[in-house]
Amino acid sequence: MILHIMIMDKFLPSFINFTDKHFGRENHKYVFITSEKYNYGLNKKHEVEFLHTNEEIFHTLLEYMKNSEKIILHGLWRDKVDLLLIKNPHLLSKSYWIMWGGDFYFPKKHSDNRKKIIKNIPYLVTGTTGEIEYVRKHYNAKGKHIKAFVYTSNLFKDIKLNSINTDTIRILVGNSSTETNQHFQVFEKLKKYKHKNIQIYVPLSYGNPSYGMKVMKKGYELFKDKFNPMIDFMNEKNYYEFLSTINIAIFNHNRQQGMGNIITLLGMGKKVYMNPKVSTYKMFLENSIKVFNIDNIDLELINNNQKNNNIKNTKFLFSKESFIQQLKEIFN
Repeated sequence: MILHIMIMDKFLPSFINFTDKHFGRENHKYVFITSEKYNYGLNKKHEVEFLHTNEEIFHTLLEYMKNSEKIILHGLWRDKVDLLLIKNPHLLSKSYWIMWGGDFYFPKKHSDNRKKIIKNIPYLVTGTTGEIEYVRKHYNAKGKHIKAFVYTSNLFKDIKLNSINTDTIRILVGNSSTETNQHFQVFEKLKKYKHKNIQIYVPLSYGNPSYGMKVMKKGYELFKDKFNPMIDFMNEKNYYEFLSTINIAIFNHNRQQGMGNIITLLGMGKKVYMNPKVSTYKMFLENSIKVFNIDNIDLELINNNQKNNNIKNTKFLFSKESFIQQLKEIFN
């Protein structure tokens, strides 16, 4: 049995659906370390289990971990799970860590137990070599790199584009209400264009609400009615339809984040700006996918040659076939 240890997050219900469809359920067990809740499309038909009390984690989860063939950690988020792995090295030895970013960037934020796990876990699962270099440098991580993008949000999506007949340039800034988006830096770069024919869209439905309020206050102050905060969670279909109307997307994250958004937009042929300090910036360029440096923002649209090349290469790199092969390497 392959045991998946998860938290409630928007990426995971679609991952379970995809895995059920292509690998079946008989060998997979999904445990969420939280009280029972059904968000982001998760429902009772998914037949997952919720564990969150000390009794449930230190007894029930421990038994599941002992009886599993493999343990797949969807991020390192729970101190109690960390403790189980530290106290039971034989469990750590069969664990695969799907690296999320927030669970290892900025090492000073993380506990000694977390640092020991990252150093000694045998399998490191991420699509980018930059993240592996980071944990080897900052944590002395020894694990084997398994190259996989894991979540269906990272798949190429063949979506019919909504063409909007307007001269207005529609700009997306960031993907969530978290400080790692560094919205205020982007606003400073965009304010010289505030008298141009632009509309700025900022997704804030996901993350830290108090930080989101600060973003909204600054956005309205600088851009008035050209600023459009998105505070209601949109389902996947509606969100992709919205992304298809964007002309320019700006992601100023100071760590890997927003990959699903970036891949979707590149696959649609949109112009995407990224922070060159983030490992994924280099990864896209190495795969002949043109992304633009955030230090040089302008309102010019991507040319047709760049657009068509990006669509072709994104479709190849993030195809369903590649995705299934990557998961096979983890599961088998």
